[in-house]
Parts: sequence; C-alpha cells; structure tokens
Amino acid sequence: MALAIGEAAPDFTLPDQEGRPVSLAALRGQRVVIYFYPKDDTPGCTKEACNFRDQWSAFAEHGIQVLGISKDGAASHSKFIAKYSLPFTLLTDAEPCPVASAYESYGLKKFMGREYMGMMRHTFVVDPEGKLERIYTKVKAETMADTILTDLGLA
Repeated sequence: MALAIGEAAPDFTLPDQEGRPVSLAALRGQRVVIYFYPKDDTPGCTKEACNFRDQWSAFAEHGIQVLGISKDGAASHSKFIAKYSLPFTLLTDAEPCPVASAYESYGLKKFMGREYMGMMRHTFVVDPEGKLERIYTKVKAETMADTILTDLGLA
C-alpha cells in the first residue's frame, strides 16, 4: 500500500544524535520535513544536508522542523553535524529500519551489479495536523531544500 498525500504520517520515536528520543507526535502543531538518506558524510548525502543547512533560516522563519533519518548511529551523526555545522536533528533508524520501512524508504537497491537492502533518498513534508502534505521519491540531493520551499510557496 503506497503512502498518499492527506493520509496520517506514520508516527515514530527515534534517538537523535545525542541519544535522546524524538517523536513525530511531539512535533504536532508544526510542519516537519523528514528526509531519509543513505549514509552520513558521503557525497550525495552531504550535498543534501548542506542544502538544508544553507536554507535553514527560511525553514526556521516558518517554524518548520527538519529531521534527517539514516541507519547511522549517534556518534556518526554527531561528527556529521559538527563537520558541516548542521543546525537540524539527525535520527537513527537502525536495522531493520522500521521507520524507513513505514515510509516506504527502505528496500532493495542495486549498485554496480550488486543488490542489497538500503535506505532510499525520499523526503516527506508533514503538515501541522500530522498528515502527509508532500511526498518526494525522486530527490535531487543538491536542491531538495530549495524544492520544498518553492513547492510550499515559501521561497
């Protein structure tokens, strides 16, 4: 069953870069961008994170929370945040990646003839009522934050 705009976003609680639990339900009342990405400090993931960082003031001005989710642990997230001065929260969805699976963002991938299970680069915007407002499954890492701001009429 595919996720659809207007449906309730799957709720979750995951640990952040400090090991503290972050719950989507606790963010009700504000817009939330949830972006799934494969791995900290890799070329595409760094471009995506830095695009969100560079547009951070626009997200903050409109009260929009940004949550990045990958399989990486707290120590990796902390280093990634420090290295690139990322002002938003990164969450750990450890194997078997139940949150990414609920968001249809974890599955079979192919790279150089090899198949493996991995995190897909998908992004979701959750409205203040907790419903899916935007779903992006074809993500350009370098411009994802720009695209969201434009699509929401905030750019």
